[in-house]
This record gives sequence, C-alpha cells and structure tokens, in this order.
Amino acid sequence: MDWGLKMTRAWEADPSALFERRLGKSAKELGNSDGRDDCPDIWQLDNGDIAVIGRDLTIAYGSRLPDGVTLAPDERLVVIPGSMLSAAKADIPDA
Repeated sequence: MDWGLKMTRAWEADPSALFERRLGKSAKELGNSDGRDDCPDIWQLDNGDIAVIGRDLTIAYGSRLPDGVTLAPDERLVVIPGSMLSAAKADIPDA
C-alpha cells in the first residue's frame, strides 16, 4: 500500500472533532463501572459523529463476523453493555 496516498471512503472519522455530550447515562450510574478503569461510554461529537468506548473484542469476533460485515485494518469492534445503549435511546434522534 502506498501510505502517501489518501484512501477514499464514503465516510471518514474526523480526529479533530470534540466530545459534545454523553448519550444516556454514565457507566457508574448504570452499575457497569466502579469509576476507575472500566468505563464504557457513548458520546456525540461536535460534528454529529458518535464515539463509543468499550472493550476491544476485534480479535475474538474477527473470524465470526456475519456475511457482509468487514473490519478495515484501522477499525476495531468494541462491545458495550446493552443497558448502556438502552439508556441512550432517548438521546438518539430518529433518522
């Protein structure tokens, strides 16, 4: 691969975007963290994108992805508690 060429994608993450607001409740509020080093979270960025903090299970799920699901070399599959996404439902606008 020629690292000097920019890859063209339909969407690209903007690393300059800032954290704007938490979606749902904190991991501590949901009982999914003791407040130290295990804090899954969901945040909306100031450009509208969503940042998800979770356990990196890319290797564990990599060979078991459903048909049509792929991971680019710079992508990671993260897992968060289901209760966290449910708690964020009210903060996520309809499409």
